[in-house]
Amino acid sequence: MKSLTRGHLKAGVSSVRSAKLRSFWTMLGIIIGVTSVIMVVAIGEGIKQQISGQIHHMGKDLITVRPAQLHGSTGLSSNGANLLSGLNISGSLSEKDVTTVSRSKGVTASAPLTITTGSIKSEGVTYDKGFVIGTSEDLPSLLNQSVEFGAFITYNDVGSNVAVVGQKVARDLFNEDVPLGRSFTFQGQKFIVRGIFNKFNTTPLSEQADFNNAIFIPNDVAESISKNTAPTYEILVKANDGQTAQVASSIESALKKSHGGQTNFSVVEGNKGVGSSDDILNLLTRLIAGVAAISLLVGGIGIMNVMLVSVAERMHEIGIRKAVGATNRQILSQFMIEATVLSLAGGVIGIALSFFLNLMLRLTTDLKPVISWPVVIIATGVSLLVGIIFGSVPALKAARKDPIEALRSE
Repeated sequence: MKSLTRGHLKAGVSSVRSAKLRSFWTMLGIIIGVTSVIMVVAIGEGIKQQISGQIHHMGKDLITVRPAQLHGSTGLSSNGANLLSGLNISGSLSEKDVTTVSRSKGVTASAPLTITTGSIKSEGVTYDKGFVIGTSEDLPSLLNQSVEFGAFITYNDVGSNVAVVGQKVARDLFNEDVPLGRSFTFQGQKFIVRGIFNKFNTTPLSEQADFNNAIFIPNDVAESISKNTAPTYEILVKANDGQTAQVASSIESALKKSHGGQTNFSVVEGNKGVGSSDDILNLLTRLIAGVAAISLLVGGIGIMNVMLVSVAERMHEIGIRKAVGATNRQILSQFMIEATVLSLAGGVIGIALSFFLNLMLRLTTDLKPVISWPVVIIATGVSLLVGIIFGSVPALKAARKDPIEALRSE
């Protein structure tokens, strides 16, 4: 029996190899389906880990305060804040809110992020790829981000036109890696560079902006040059160890009292932000993976159609095999193995293509897809199942053929 099975397997592989081009087009649906499912899940898992990594990098005790009037947006809002947050902000936090948050019980550090628009120039070079953010001296500790050269803004820099820049700003605006002491003009005022951040691997709480393109100035200066019209789109807060929930509640109560009972703001703990992001990403990943899986169905139909053509073309061969004693079960096994070989080969090629695309995305983009072995195993099993299910119809048709009618066919 084993030798017979080996013979059927050898015949199936030989049949697939004898018509390579047709076999490839037959497998294409399976290849696309398996690759799509694995890559969609891998990208979703990678984004989840990146967002989670941002939160854990900054610490679970980080609290984010934002205006409540937020909604998703793909373009620039009038105040430009969605460039940083990925959200269109129709409201903003005030300087009073910044003070209220910093004085709330249990707050060990806080820093506003105030977006300020305007032209950035230095020695005839205009820099339009970045943005200017007003903030405070606590920002590096809140982001767990260090300054590579020079120093960050301090308490003594209140009212001073000093700036700390990201690495891309240093190279693109000043054409050097360490432009300490260099100056630039913003909103008609001259600023001196006193520090350069280490490279930001990811933008805190946002996938749309790149803080390597950012220029950080004292928040009171940002408010002053914009005549108090610059929107504070976010306040980052660090709580006492183990008291994140209590501090968040304290901030919410203080802001609600300051706003006359209105809750036109949101206070989000770091770990809760990860949970909500994970839920949304899981839902989207499942939805897109389900759509991608339809191509596996299309691939299965393709296998069935090609196998039906193969049965018609090899009718004479079927008749001869039956005439010399082949049973219906043996004919069924031969064609089932051929369909399974096609489907399994397509699955293996799809898996190999997934790993190749994963490598290319990691090398050429900021995405870090994570291929899950359970998903790979499931995709392989599904591709095998598709071959068995859709190969059964042509195989049954071949097995039930009358040998005399089969021999008469040309």
